[in-house]
Amino acid sequence: MVQRRIPKIKDLAPLMHFKTPELNAKKRRLEGALTIYDLRDIAKKRTPKAAFDYTDGAAEAELSLGRARQAFEDIEFNPSILRDVSAVSTGWDVLGAPVAQPFGIAPTGFTRMMQTEGEIAGAHVAARAGIPFSLSTMGTTSIEDVKAANPHGRNWFQLYMWKDRDRSMALVDRAAKAGYDTLLVTVDVPVAGARLRDKRNGFSIPPALTAGTVINALPRPEWWINFLTTEPLAFASLDRWSGTVADLLDTMFDPTVTFEDLAWIKAQWPGKIVVKGVQSLADARTLAALGVDGIILSNHGGRQLDRAPIPFHLLPNVVREVGSEYEVHLDTGIMSGADIVASVALGARFTLIGRAYLYGLMAGGEAGVDRAVQILSEQVSRTMRLLGVNSLEELEPGHVTQLARLGRIAQPVAASVGV
Repeated sequence: MVQRRIPKIKDLAPLMHFKTPELNAKKRRLEGALTIYDLRDIAKKRTPKAAFDYTDGAAEAELSLGRARQAFEDIEFNPSILRDVSAVSTGWDVLGAPVAQPFGIAPTGFTRMMQTEGEIAGAHVAARAGIPFSLSTMGTTSIEDVKAANPHGRNWFQLYMWKDRDRSMALVDRAAKAGYDTLLVTVDVPVAGARLRDKRNGFSIPPALTAGTVINALPRPEWWINFLTTEPLAFASLDRWSGTVADLLDTMFDPTVTFEDLAWIKAQWPGKIVVKGVQSLADARTLAALGVDGIILSNHGGRQLDRAPIPFHLLPNVVREVGSEYEVHLDTGIMSGADIVASVALGARFTLIGRAYLYGLMAGGEAGVDRAVQILSEQVSRTMRLLGVNSLEELEPGHVTQLARLGRIAQPVAASVGV
């Protein structure tokens, strides 16, 4: 028989510690977000559908994005035990200068459309976190204003080569004069991908006020108040645009860009140059021979060619192809610090976060970006400790097993043509 008694006050007292309620609604929301997916859920509730879908969506059936994320889920870590991991270092040199984490903020277009603080919020957070911030050609803050927001940190400029070459190189010149240390040349955009969510939403610059957008805006008044009471949307590269996003991209992107053009750009840029959008071993080999400082394995977050190669799957073979001393970076599909650690273990020197950063921005402006970087940083450190490593240098391919879900069928050999 269980003996029962009336509890005494002195026994109850240690159990009765009530947490002080957090009265700041934003802080309460962000503190409750424990993963990037939690921030995504908050962002979806607080952002109009067209703007949220522009960030969240991808091209065509969105298979490339889904496969990229699945690839990170389909790994098995191989930890070592009984290691002293009381101290862990998450930084090293990237492109000749130190970073505090093996990830940085990717270049994103139309950023202030997602949340009015835009690139300035990202630049501030990057400065505090000791990581690079990348400004897109399609960004919504000027080259000079981003530099002012992150005057002592690392700023990278991402270039789309336009049909108007003089205008493109004028941007490159501005970035160089402002002190940006790295140029990211994006090469997977001969034309804009078919982003069907944007077409169905009628996503335009500036946003079109239709019956649907008004109804969608009703539960999201803060976004509209911020949008309507702050500076009109402008771009790093042009002053204004009136029309659909697809029309803007097709007007700007140049389908004639070649390796010769890339060499021409390289000759005019004084800093480091990295090529973004590499999706094959052959192209990686060619770029390494051309002498660029690094490559980014990327399928543009699944936003260009659907069914494109999965960057994380390409990573080990590319590193073997170009050598471990050559810098290979990676983006697309990264949603956790474990994804970042797995990438470094398989040979990536650095990774870039795009959607993960924007989910934080939409969830809470600069404070939301801070929370996104904090979540990823904590996950990187914890994953390293659980693997039994003290530094990024100790991560190696043996720490990761890529599980097979999508097998490849051998390509048929072309038949010879008789004469």
